[in-house]
Amino acid sequence: MSKASNRPKPIFLSSFIAFATALISLSVQAQSAAPAYPIKPIKLIAPVAAGGGLDNIARAVAEKLSRSLGQTVVVENMGGGGGAIASQATAKAPADGYTLMIAYVGTHGTNPAVRKLPYDAIKDFTPIGMIGATPNVLIINPELPINNLKEFIEYAKKNPAKLSYGSAGPGTLTHLGMEQFKLAAGIFMVHVPYRGVGPAYTDLLAGQTQAMFPTLFAALPYINTNRVRGLAVTGAKRSSAAPNIPTFKELGYSGFDGQQWYGLVGPANLPPAIVAKLNMELNKVLALPDFSEKMTSEAMTLMPMTPPQFTNYIKEDIARWAKVAKDRHIEID
Repeated sequence: MSKASNRPKPIFLSSFIAFATALISLSVQAQSAAPAYPIKPIKLIAPVAAGGGLDNIARAVAEKLSRSLGQTVVVENMGGGGGAIASQATAKAPADGYTLMIAYVGTHGTNPAVRKLPYDAIKDFTPIGMIGATPNVLIINPELPINNLKEFIEYAKKNPAKLSYGSAGPGTLTHLGMEQFKLAAGIFMVHVPYRGVGPAYTDLLAGQTQAMFPTLFAALPYINTNRVRGLAVTGAKRSSAAPNIPTFKELGYSGFDGQQWYGLVGPANLPPAIVAKLNMELNKVLALPDFSEKMTSEAMTLMPMTPPQFTNYIKEDIARWAKVAKDRHIEID
């Protein structure tokens, strides 16, 4: 009986192997027959209203990616909440590569450091690649008897009640960047927050405030016409758009690496193959001479990165501004 009961096993085993082999074959065929990404238009969310620097960057990237991917990339403007509305919409979108967003220092840097947000800047997104960054610049009203950073610090220490600075609002890069400088230089200035950078410029030019810490791109028209004076820029090296303005590092102040940066992200858990394809195509865009020229004209340094490098950059930027916020006791509900 024992011998008879053992006889069907080889037949069963061979049948199982044949069945498994057929399944594997069908799976391989199905994968090879699957259409390549992308097979339909891609939505690229710009977390601002139409017009302005970030919107221009989104449209320039979308145009180039449309050509390289062979599919339309449509920019959808979604302002409000300092980028929170757009970030939420992106985080909740299907992780299929057809909803992407231009992340920037506000959505994935300063805001996560100082605000309670309806999204997690790390867990809810898949970083795809960095686009680039423009430095921030310390500017002053030219009526002040100051020509360089050293003189500004000396003046501030001698006249602690005479200086105020404007920002685009509490918790913005224009606010946190100046607070970082105040702490490093050991000086005092009154913070005057505005609803956006435009009104802040108006009062600086009129002499109602004396200093500001905007992006270099936004400040260049005023610097080039001598309506403001640039004292120092953030970043590792001088900007080619303003080569005469030294970096904070050159002047003895380390750690001033914060910049107005922009990158491409998608919802969490994007398939690795899609992430790799998008990163490759984005870096191809950054290497195009006409795209590079356009971004350089806007005082931006292109910064191609791998997805892991971009992930680390975001984490480090949040940590940078979280430390400034903690040191300066800044917390915004």
